[in-house]
Amino acid sequence: MANLYISESSKQKQLKPRKETIRFLLDYSKALSVTKYKEMTFETISN
Repeated sequence: MANLYISESSKQKQLKPRKETIRFLLDYSKALSVTKYKEMTFETISN
């Protein structure tokens, strides 16, 4: 059934991000801190 929805024209090219992009995302996720207090959410970047 799943093969009915996949055609040759709909296949997408695999994207390969640069190493700098990967490093940026990893560093950002390490620095991000999410704190929840009652019904509020605080996002803090600790760099």
